[in-house]
Amino acid sequence: MSRIAIGEHDFLLDGEPFRVLAGALHYFRVHPGHWAARIRAAHLMGLNTIETYVAWNEHAPTPDGFDTSGRLDLGAFLDAVAAEGMHAIVRPGPYICAEFDNGGLPGWLTSIPGIALRSSDPAYLAPVEEYLAQVIEMVRPRQIDRGGPVILMQIENEYGAYGDDSAYLRRLVDLHREHGITVPLTTVDQPQEAMLAAGGLPDVLRTASFGSNAYDRLRTLRDHQPTGPLMCGEFWDGWFDSWGGIHHTTPVADAAAELDALLSAGASVNIYMFHGGTNFGLTSGANHKGRYVPISTTYDYDAPLDELGRPTEKYWAFRDVIARHFPVSDLERIEPAPLAQFDVALTEGAVLESLPVHGAATTSVTGPPTFDEIAHYRGLVSYSADVRGRGAGVLDAAGVRDRAWVSVDGMRVGVLDRGDHERALYMPAGDRLDILVEDQGRVNYGMRLGEAKGLIGPVRLAGATIDEWTVVPIDLDEVPRISLPPIPAALAGSASVVGGTFDLERPADLLLDTAEWGKGVAWVNGFLLGRYWRRGPQRTLFVPEPATVAGRNRITVLELEASSSRRARFVREPDLGPTEE
Repeated sequence: MSRIAIGEHDFLLDGEPFRVLAGALHYFRVHPGHWAARIRAAHLMGLNTIETYVAWNEHAPTPDGFDTSGRLDLGAFLDAVAAEGMHAIVRPGPYICAEFDNGGLPGWLTSIPGIALRSSDPAYLAPVEEYLAQVIEMVRPRQIDRGGPVILMQIENEYGAYGDDSAYLRRLVDLHREHGITVPLTTVDQPQEAMLAAGGLPDVLRTASFGSNAYDRLRTLRDHQPTGPLMCGEFWDGWFDSWGGIHHTTPVADAAAELDALLSAGASVNIYMFHGGTNFGLTSGANHKGRYVPISTTYDYDAPLDELGRPTEKYWAFRDVIARHFPVSDLERIEPAPLAQFDVALTEGAVLESLPVHGAATTSVTGPPTFDEIAHYRGLVSYSADVRGRGAGVLDAAGVRDRAWVSVDGMRVGVLDRGDHERALYMPAGDRLDILVEDQGRVNYGMRLGEAKGLIGPVRLAGATIDEWTVVPIDLDEVPRISLPPIPAALAGSASVVGGTFDLERPADLLLDTAEWGKGVAWVNGFLLGRYWRRGPQRTLFVPEPATVAGRNRITVLELEASSSRRARFVREPDLGPTEE
């Protein structure tokens, strides 16, 4: 068995100086059928370690279970890392940020009244202890001193940007040790004096997160970490995208130069991201710095390995940099083949309201309850009210989280949108008011963690409050399982589900072109690819090969706005939108 330790200036692997050359690859953002190939590509680039977060909310969408199946099998992922002969770093949080829904914290946790998140609050620490015990159960036997790949674990994540509760950090350290974690523990913070001071502990290795000015950042880190190895715990080689923005890229030469500076300074590094992957399902988060901005489905990140798992120019440039400092195996450069291009007729369909995907109704006479109050933490909820005799007027919602489609007597009359600060519209007279509300991702960074979703506060029509509501959650898992009728003549203007089938000679990666559609989500063979939105920047959704089959395949689309297209197009190359260049 090997051992890893913190030395005076270096990591020590079996007593010898060791440099961590890691790349971030989140198992929950990659189909498990692709894990081995992505890990192999990291090794071939010259890396010796794979780093991953652990997403609590994915493993525990409800408080009474812990899912480790499929893409959530952290143990199997770590075994795949070991099979490639690489080491692993595990970052279980419990808060991870990661541009992930709610920063990885479960909605049922953050909706507990009065809970003080990321603190020593017993109401918070009790479920944290249960969570970490379950994660460590998978990690403990896979530590390097037990023959496994895990060499480091991180506690919390950039805590200095959020709080200064050292007792909380100490409890996280103690929990790891009590449950049998023997490898070194680390923290990570942006290299600012206050953040490094508040986010760490004297006996836990501090690391820093940054993407530029490596020498200055390392100097600041050394001021707070007088001994031990220097490590860039997150070397930002790209950036994430948000709906309504551009596709972010960073110049290859600049990123390579910064990596070279880190390695020349003798630092260890974790490239964030090596392979970003995809926010499959409804897992993307959001930011709010004066305006709510939801994050896109792609998490390509302009990483060395793109969303489809293909080496980019950055991959080859980073490989050249690493080869100047460490031995790197020979690798032939092969240009990837374009994907298959074809159209699929969408011949089946129905309006969402008519389908058996509606959960149990909740009635309220004190205003609209939130998603959280009906224990529905992601997706869509339908709000309905009787407005007979109220007449026409301005419909005003105190808060909309995050996008709402308003209909009167079955006819859509407008949209309310949090990101655009739109919370009022003129509504004609009618009998029934329906508001379909979409959660577009919970804020993942800052003090807005855990905000409730849905209609927040009173809703008024012509100045009078609407108190009585019927609220029904939409079960999106059921949508692709339904047998749809032949598509009717008119579906535009209402939330609708359409579908079709296509044949493949063999399973294959595909790219679904969404440019002709409005806003919604799409499935292939029941696998939820994620959200699309005409707002962009991305215009394609990645379909991973393991989600397809040889023979008959099925595509299902939930269109929340309007699309005149009756086809699904699969295209050869990804379109992630315009860049600044």
